[in-house]
Amino acid sequence: MQIGWMSIDSSVVLDGLKSLIILAALLITRTLVVRWISRNQALSMESKRRWVVTTRNSIAFAFLIGLVIIWAHELQAFAVSIIALAAALVLATKELILCWSGAALRVVGKVYAVGDRIQIAGHRGVVLDHDVFATKLLEIGPGQSAHLYTGRVTVFPNSLLFTSPLIKENPGQAYGLYTLVIPIKAEEDWQRSERTLLEIAKAECAPFMEEAARQMKLLEQTNLLEAPSPEPRITIQLPEPGKMHLVLRFPAPDRGRSRIEQAILRRYLIEMTIA
Repeated sequence: MQIGWMSIDSSVVLDGLKSLIILAALLITRTLVVRWISRNQALSMESKRRWVVTTRNSIAFAFLIGLVIIWAHELQAFAVSIIALAAALVLATKELILCWSGAALRVVGKVYAVGDRIQIAGHRGVVLDHDVFATKLLEIGPGQSAHLYTGRVTVFPNSLLFTSPLIKENPGQAYGLYTLVIPIKAEEDWQRSERTLLEIAKAECAPFMEEAARQMKLLEQTNLLEAPSPEPRITIQLPEPGKMHLVLRFPAPDRGRSRIEQAILRRYLIEMTIA
């Protein structure tokens, strides 16, 4: 071990000595050249200044090249050590880097803000807080179709923004279009159920239909796309033999979706029970 350390020390000393020799030689050369330029009567003062500056810069560049040549093997070992250290640092802080990158994506892309309702990687709720590491949600549920606050708080790392798609339930507007699924049996009078559900939805949405239509028109102008009509509509799905789904699409205020949905459901159940 001592022999190895002595070998390393002697190598460093030799390289340092070479560097000093080159520095001394270049300084002497610079002094002689500058003295010759200053005594040359054939050159104007401006030419002398230009040649002096050129000489100084050339000497500095030559010294830098000499240092690189002399210390090349030491620099190579140092660079390998730096690269290994950087790789280990990246691996150790990978999650932190992803969290910081996710926070930057959220800010630059304006992905979501406090008060937005979002879904990501099975988490669903209202954004309460966010920082460079994580986002805090007030959970909404139960499940993906309910709109009640569960009282629980969910915290997820910002790195999920790179691995999971994010759904924003209220895309920055006062009114939105939502869906409600009514399952019925195939042998039931589905035409009557469809008619009853549509009439109830139109009655519940009538007070704000004009404002919802205005919001859809504004959305169309802002995003240069053909916005859907806010009028309640029903589509029929056949998930499996013997069963049907009436899928109602209806407009509702961003903060009143649950109330409108529950009103439609209750009136529908009452109408179908009376029949």
